[in-house]
Amino acid sequence: MSSMIKGLFIALLLVTGVTASADHDIQIYTTDNSDGKITGESVEKVFVDAGFLISGNNDMNAPFKSKFQQVNHKMYRLFTFHQKELLLELVKVSPQAALFAPLSSSIYMEKDSNDISISTLTVDGMAKITGIPADNKHMIEYGRLIKETIAKAFPNGHFDEVPFKPLPAKGELVKSFTYEMDLDTEDDLEDELDGLETELEGSIETVGFVIAGYNKLSDDFAEAGYDKYDFFDAYSICKLPVIFEVAKTHPEAGALAPCTFYLYKEKGSDVVHMAYPSVNNWYATLAIEDKESVDVLVKAEEVMLEVINEVVE
Repeated sequence: MSSMIKGLFIALLLVTGVTASADHDIQIYTTDNSDGKITGESVEKVFVDAGFLISGNNDMNAPFKSKFQQVNHKMYRLFTFHQKELLLELVKVSPQAALFAPLSSSIYMEKDSNDISISTLTVDGMAKITGIPADNKHMIEYGRLIKETIAKAFPNGHFDEVPFKPLPAKGELVKSFTYEMDLDTEDDLEDELDGLETELEGSIETVGFVIAGYNKLSDDFAEAGYDKYDFFDAYSICKLPVIFEVAKTHPEAGALAPCTFYLYKEKGSDVVHMAYPSVNNWYATLAIEDKESVDVLVKAEEVMLEVINEVVE
């Protein structure tokens, strides 16, 4: 097959995928993995070669088996990544773009199948959460790059028809908080930030959340000549019982886990802004209604809100 025909074929697959996922905030791409050549490591290499930074590439079956004495999939990985140049352009539009620094995905195989799938949010899904229009040129470019990279990492695959209809959101999609620092000198800023993040990290981990990754985004921004922030940090946070329970029936839930919690302060301001995507995204995007999944999500958010509110008060 000529390179031109191959290119047209891949483009057709991507267009087909866009059509199949047009009414959804999530997309699932599947291919055959009978030979076992597609692994977490092979996927990571393709994404790195495409210019993505990898925050995490975790085999979840090991902790699932250790904590719950069972696994529900032949393979289940949480894979997180972002492209720093495109992220910066989107943060210039809205700092809420950092809610996808990194982007989350799940890579999984069912026990009785040799197919392997990856799930991610669509551009529309990202737009709903960040408030950045889906037709923003950098959003479009991000979505195109993700699709092209997935097609290379999972050759001869296709976008699936998502087997459920999304539900209307029942509440706010982003939980936001502010905290005012008491600053007199530059040393005060370092001490205040260290104290704030130490307290946040300790409190979050104490109530059972795992900090699965950390990105100091302001360093990347400064390297690119964008010096708007004194700091802009992003944590990847996950609660094991949540993804274990929800993934039983919705393995594509890894597109929302781990979630990103960010905090930033603009130069010249004493106010720290914090945010994370709420569990309302899970209910709506994944059409979650079963009691077991709802219960673990409700409990996780209640605990998360309690911890953050105690820190910022």
